[in-house]
Amino acid sequence: MDNPTNSARVDVTAPNTVPAEIPTVRRPDLLSVEDAKAMKLGTMADLFMAHINPGQMHFMKLLGFHKVKVERAEGMYYYDQHNRKILDFFGGFGSLALGHNHPRILAARKQFQDENRHEIAIAFMSQYAAALAKNLATVSPGDLDMVFFGSSGSEAMEAAIKLAERAAGPDRPKVVYAINSFHGKTKGVLSITDGELYRGQFKLVDNTVRIPFGDIEAIERAFRADRGIGVIVLETVQGGGGIIEAPDDFWQKLRSLCDRYGVIMVCDEVQCGYGRTGKFYAFEHYGIVPDITALAKSLGGGKTAMAAMIAKRDIYMKAYGSPKNAMIHAQATFGGIGEACATAIEALNVLYDEDLIENSAQTGAYLLDRLEEMKARYPKLIKDVRGRGMMVGVEFHDFSQAMPMVVKPMIAMLDDKLKGSLPGFIGSALLRDHGVLVAFTEYNRNVIRIEPPLIATRAHVDEFIDAFDAVLAKGVVRIVKDFVASQVG
Repeated sequence: MDNPTNSARVDVTAPNTVPAEIPTVRRPDLLSVEDAKAMKLGTMADLFMAHINPGQMHFMKLLGFHKVKVERAEGMYYYDQHNRKILDFFGGFGSLALGHNHPRILAARKQFQDENRHEIAIAFMSQYAAALAKNLATVSPGDLDMVFFGSSGSEAMEAAIKLAERAAGPDRPKVVYAINSFHGKTKGVLSITDGELYRGQFKLVDNTVRIPFGDIEAIERAFRADRGIGVIVLETVQGGGGIIEAPDDFWQKLRSLCDRYGVIMVCDEVQCGYGRTGKFYAFEHYGIVPDITALAKSLGGGKTAMAAMIAKRDIYMKAYGSPKNAMIHAQATFGGIGEACATAIEALNVLYDEDLIENSAQTGAYLLDRLEEMKARYPKLIKDVRGRGMMVGVEFHDFSQAMPMVVKPMIAMLDDKLKGSLPGFIGSALLRDHGVLVAFTEYNRNVIRIEPPLIATRAHVDEFIDAFDAVLAKGVVRIVKDFVASQVG
């Protein structure tokens, strides 16, 4: 055998793979934060049309929103480019329980940043996520004590239906949902969101059963007829449906039905939770505890995207309790991110320290009383006032009912096409002439949605009612004329 040490040595020169000169990456023409801050309305509109959603601009122009550049926000108010105050009775669809830029929230976030605290804790445990989960378990009734963090209501509800389906088992995969429900726009929860507009032509999951909201008999028939049903998902108060509540005895009966048939009960509290109805959870008004619930919106204190699913421990452990199952639906990269959790911790403390849940109940009752006065004053315009706490809907009659008798029959033929026009005209006038912002609903377009921050006082309610009264006092013909003039102008 040849000795390898005596073999001829062959020198191999490695090719030179390093370029003689590393090309410099050209810096793109990026806008800075200061550029954004100084941007004019025209440029904002152009960029929105070019890069975000050109179709949405049509509706913004109808309502006059395209004329507003918000420069800052504080408490109950936005301040526009002219330093005009805009009273916020929209509240970001319930995202601003503490109002805009609450000082304690700002201070907590600044301290977190100043101390160079950590954000991403995928490899390690997060003390902020652990503390927030403990707080949510503390404020949740019964044995709702297992928490999953996300960034949006859709994400929290996706986690909820996946958990429920796994806990129900492969033999019971069907999910009951309600007519006029809204649970989110991601593919899973879109399958239990009852809106053709949002569903579009997407291919959705088909393990669903649709029932009328609040119809306990229909639910029992469904449970009895189909043993494949393992889950029912309902908003405790339907927001997009027009601020709709089920009959008071519905929830107790539903809890009994779910227990009898072994169906997992999920209450979506993304919009109606966090004190909005005068209880931390809206389902607490009815003395029941679901198996799974979800929060988002105001959970982030108005400064960060934060959402949570909260479940009973036995349900959670059934689905994900063993090491081999634990990572099936673990938190995503930004689930439970540090500053968001710290913000939510402080927000929960503010909610209770400032007694905002009780304020929601009391000031919300005053708001409803004032709106009932408006209904009595303008019966040809206002059809219904409903809600509780600071989650309120004002439903208007169809357009023809508010018109002079001579044109009513002709306009009635167009009522379906004109649905939503009158609330739109009124909402536009409130913003344009009185600096008041309100919201609308997805399914019943005749409803104005009123969800102010929970810091609202009676004085804020009076300010809103005075503006509302001034608009309605013009009468429908003048309201329409003023709207048309604003569009032409």
